[in-house]
Amino acid sequence: ATQLFEQGILKKFGVKLLGSDIDAIKKSEDRELFRKTMLSIGEPCVKSEIAKDINSAVVAARSIGYPVVVRPAYTLGGAGGGIAKDEKSFIAIAKEGLKLSPITQILVEKSIAGWKEIEFETMRDNIGNAVSVCAMENVDPVGIHTGDSIVVAPTLTISDSDCQMLRTAALKIVSTLGIKGACNCQFALNPNSSEYAVIEVNPRVSRSSALASKASGYPIAKISTLIALGYNLDEIKNEITGKSLAFFEPKLDYIVVKFPKWPFDKSFLADRTLGTKMKATGEVMAIGSTFIEALMKAVRGIEIQTDSLNLPPINNKDILIRLAQENDVRIFTIYEALKKGIKEEKICEITKIDRYFIKCLKDATLVEKELFEKPLTKELFLKAKKIGFTNSFIKNLTGVESLPEFNYEYKIVDTCSDVFNCKTPYFYSSVTDVSKTFDASKYKSGKPVIMVLGSGPIRIGQGVEFDYSSVHCVWALQNMGYDVVVVNNNPETVSTDYETANRLYFEPLTPEDVMNIIKIEKPLGVVVAFGGQTAINLIKTLIDNGVNILGTSANSIDTAEDREKFDNFLEELQIKRPKATSVSSIDDALKAVEVLGYPVLLRPSYVIGGQSMFIARNDKDVKDFMEKIFSSSTYNSVLMDKYMPGIELDVDCISDGQTVLIPGIMEHIDRAGIHSGDSITVYPSCNLSKSMIDTIEDTSIKIATKLCVKGLINIQYLVFDSQLYVIEVNPRASRTIPYISKVTGIPMVDLATKAMLNFSLKDMGYVSGLAQTSCYYSVKIPVFSFEKLIDADPIMGPEMKSTGEVLGIGRTLTEALYKGFVSCGMDINLIKNKPFQGILISVEDYDYSDAIKLAEKFTDLGIKIYATPDTAFAIKSKGIDVTKVCNVWENNDINDLLNNGNITYIVYTGAVFDSSVGDFRLLQYKAMSLKIPCITSIDTAYALADVISSCYSKKNIKLIGISYKNKCSTEN
Repeated sequence: ATQLFEQGILKKFGVKLLGSDIDAIKKSEDRELFRKTMLSIGEPCVKSEIAKDINSAVVAARSIGYPVVVRPAYTLGGAGGGIAKDEKSFIAIAKEGLKLSPITQILVEKSIAGWKEIEFETMRDNIGNAVSVCAMENVDPVGIHTGDSIVVAPTLTISDSDCQMLRTAALKIVSTLGIKGACNCQFALNPNSSEYAVIEVNPRVSRSSALASKASGYPIAKISTLIALGYNLDEIKNEITGKSLAFFEPKLDYIVVKFPKWPFDKSFLADRTLGTKMKATGEVMAIGSTFIEALMKAVRGIEIQTDSLNLPPINNKDILIRLAQENDVRIFTIYEALKKGIKEEKICEITKIDRYFIKCLKDATLVEKELFEKPLTKELFLKAKKIGFTNSFIKNLTGVESLPEFNYEYKIVDTCSDVFNCKTPYFYSSVTDVSKTFDASKYKSGKPVIMVLGSGPIRIGQGVEFDYSSVHCVWALQNMGYDVVVVNNNPETVSTDYETANRLYFEPLTPEDVMNIIKIEKPLGVVVAFGGQTAINLIKTLIDNGVNILGTSANSIDTAEDREKFDNFLEELQIKRPKATSVSSIDDALKAVEVLGYPVLLRPSYVIGGQSMFIARNDKDVKDFMEKIFSSSTYNSVLMDKYMPGIELDVDCISDGQTVLIPGIMEHIDRAGIHSGDSITVYPSCNLSKSMIDTIEDTSIKIATKLCVKGLINIQYLVFDSQLYVIEVNPRASRTIPYISKVTGIPMVDLATKAMLNFSLKDMGYVSGLAQTSCYYSVKIPVFSFEKLIDADPIMGPEMKSTGEVLGIGRTLTEALYKGFVSCGMDINLIKNKPFQGILISVEDYDYSDAIKLAEKFTDLGIKIYATPDTAFAIKSKGIDVTKVCNVWENNDINDLLNNGNITYIVYTGAVFDSSVGDFRLLQYKAMSLKIPCITSIDTAYALADVISSCYSKKNIKLIGISYKNKCSTEN
């Protein structure tokens, strides 16, 4: 919005900016304007100075005194910021912040790490009415990004007078800024006094807005929209009560806890230290009557293989040292410390976490101790349930098989502490002294009930695409005349909007929690196919309890998920797959390699996102990664596949058991071996013969029919030496469902939902086979978070690492790629503004032939080639001009070339530079700070070369790349 305004585009086309105007945005987002505005109204800010270059930044830091916080202007998620304890670390952070800020501006601020962080979500209308929607308190003190903090609502550890003081300040700020709509105000509060400071203001909906909306039942984005259209708070009705207006402040008679979901299970080499840069990829929310009850629900819902606060430490350091480490497991370390007898005061002193939260954890440890030491009475059982312990945890601790009778009490989120009778059935469970059976009948319409299980927290391998599928399933079921119940615990999703389903249970997706809801709702069936692995993992529980699973049978799902059963299934159909064998030890694996030959792919059963998959190229690789896999109790067998670097394809189908509709064939630009979620995906496919397309069509129909699929099925294929192989089959929604639905126009989830309920695809107007191919190209390009996940291994492989994706659509493949690259942040346009300087290539020996082809391509464009020694030798052996770069990082030409702008792109596929460098991550981090794209897939580099080639062509309409065939007719 700011760029459109400043470039005069809004004025040129007569477009009005709705809601908060540009002045309000600038005063909030521009650090200097914000500080001046706050000082003008007497609102205290942390001592700070604005800097636009590194010299003035150093002067400011010295004046303020270390430690200091660096906050770049106009960046999201704390990108480019950090806490500097000395000048050396400050210079590094400040340089990065200046580069990442769109206006080259940073705020150098006195560090107040250790103060309480309090947020107020506010709403203001066009005539000045303003309300505080929700007050939230970060359990973690100032210094850890709020997106990485455990957050509670309402505030629990500050006095009423301090809360009112900050509320008054928040409303004063939004009025001064002229906000129209939602605004998030963040404050730091001295824990030893009423001294406070304004940290920042977001003049828009923020990640906290979703949490505040779901926590309070106040639809922040919807009301912001109405305000932008001219309505005022006293004209907008509160939809939950049906009586009060939006011009009121919600009152919570329950406790909400938000718990972040971090990607360290995938990026296990990444630095787990938390600070001002947000690293979480998602979150869960839990509601309870007490903080500890809500916290326990959040922990078991975050899916980290624990249903309590007992988690093995991530290192073997002394407990006091680990308490001082600000990382993702600190809350578990505190619990461990309390169990070991470390005093609450000592823990508070080290962590700066309020004594109240520590005491709540202490209470839980005491109940756990009672469960272990005393006989299980009904009173002790109830006490344990009120803490938030699950039945399975209590059984394991006590050794008791039969537990006392117990029912959760389900309460309604009503925004008004039960002052009005609520219209909207939005529930959470709680434990009270007198447990009573919940009567859901008064909320039912009399229609048959179907339950849809959501997808839980967003993480690598399972993103918002599964919520897309879940919500479209809900809408389809409602249109068919069903009452739909949704169970989910993610505040960021559409499925947890109280308007989406007929009834919403904001609960963890665990066996105990889900089964309790099923006992109340008594659905005629449960849908698990759209909730990704979170929902799939509940299948066994549902079957054991006699629950009807709609769609593809559990046996068929198990056949596809279990590698050995799947092998037998394909053999019966005479369908090829890469040679493979199951191994259960390192010795077995080494013997298997003698038969298969290197390289091999190690694949555990029942995984999503390629977790723990790896391409091994020698015995050491096999030993190292088998040890890693078997060190986890999750896996007891591994399938070893012969790795074949062919063309990988994704095919999503809809089946009703007889008719199998194939909307399209998606081709990966990156060859097999790179996870499908990390590969650039193209529709329609570009490099398949008519006979191969026919084979894919026939094979897909055969697989879906034999598996008796009812609903969606995703099949991943490999084409190698003109032969078709099946890699894997997923009889459920996949991450490509939104992509292929949108680019083909076929409503896949709607059709699949009807097929699950025995509707015929033929009756809906569809026939078996491949649908008509589009005459335009669409590409899905992954987006990565390596700038936040420092030390994460950036090399592409079978384990998924991307955290999102973008879509590019064009008349040709290269045009679509161009749009996709630009959308995911790659600055292709710079080649028009300044000459393309050069490309640095560094690859492993198995990629030398590709590096040579790539160097030839860029050389033909007149682009200078740089390469590390071994790669340079391979390129030079073919007579290509290449400049070898030195290996010593501290004073070498790589650093100078980057700083001087000689290198525009880096292509790196795993070759280590030098022991003094350690690995590629130093180079990558340096390049990211300079906005130099680092490409870790050779095929992505080819695609980029095609795009650059088209941009360099004399006629810009010639957008057809060298490596691809354009199948669109001239007429189309």
